[in-house]
Amino acid sequence: MSDLNAQPVWEQRWHPLRGEWVLFTSHRGGRPWIGETHRPSAKEVPVYDPECALCPGNQRLKGKNPEYQGVYGFTNDLPCFSPEAPEVDGGDDLYAIRAARGTAEVVCYHPDHSKTMADLSVSQVSDVVAHWRSRYAELGSRPGIDHVLIFENKGELVGTSNPHPHCQIYAGNMIYGHTAAEVRMARQWHEKTGALLGQEIVRREEQSVRVVCRNDDFIACVPWFARYAYEVLILPRAPASSLLDLNESRVANLAAILREVTIRYDNLWEMPFPYVMAIHQAPTDGGDYPYYPFHFEFHPPLRKPDTQKYLAGPEIGGGSMTNESNPDAKAAELRAVSSKLYRQNSSE
Repeated sequence: MSDLNAQPVWEQRWHPLRGEWVLFTSHRGGRPWIGETHRPSAKEVPVYDPECALCPGNQRLKGKNPEYQGVYGFTNDLPCFSPEAPEVDGGDDLYAIRAARGTAEVVCYHPDHSKTMADLSVSQVSDVVAHWRSRYAELGSRPGIDHVLIFENKGELVGTSNPHPHCQIYAGNMIYGHTAAEVRMARQWHEKTGALLGQEIVRREEQSVRVVCRNDDFIACVPWFARYAYEVLILPRAPASSLLDLNESRVANLAAILREVTIRYDNLWEMPFPYVMAIHQAPTDGGDYPYYPFHFEFHPPLRKPDTQKYLAGPEIGGGSMTNESNPDAKAAELRAVSSKLYRQNSSE
């Protein structure tokens, strides 16, 4: 934890993927806190919940789930994009408007309501990654689908209302802002240096103390420019712009490191660790994106076991993030914990 007597840190670090400054003030991490705290409850989660819209065999708003045994995906009953979105009138150069066309899907990782990604085997996570890869390819090939965003919200602190292990896929005629920024920054870096931005970040992080874990194809790190205390990036050690660039071996290694990161998160404070996970992949609008830096991002809201990182004046009002931690130290914390999930029996 941070020490109030630590040497003050007043730094701004450039975020090379987003093209923005992040303010670092690690000496403020241990400041007195009398605000609201959020310790996740220790309530038991059942293997099957008859009220859960994602459990096998249960009724949803529109349809009924089959008795699925593995990964199961379906069109969201209340999608944010629709192929039937009607034309909209009005708007001008300043107040532009357009229909939100596309689709949204839900992907259940496993039929067991009580599990999370950390509880799955490498083989089961590989099945999830293979499904992501397949859906990115199929949805991205549809006319008018400019971007496929795959993300997981885990935990009540990030707004998840259903603990069943699942993620969502938004595929529509809008390229999300962070991806658009990464396209721009990667192109600028290549024009300036002739190198790939993602590979340069991997090179620098691999030589640092910020690596949490690694295998032959991927590294996981708390990056030098982290915006959150326990933010983790998973980066490919060889160039890739999307999941489509991964062969079977790289898919397996991606699954292994995804599982290990989520296990280390849960082991840190021996509790289900909340986060937002997003897969950053090249747009699917027909453009050429050979320089795009494919990667995974984990954004956890907690800076202590019961203390949330609130987005307040500087972030919401000013528009720039403040990180009150040291990425080197946070990587060391995650690296120090076991890669075997604390809640698993010794026989597993």
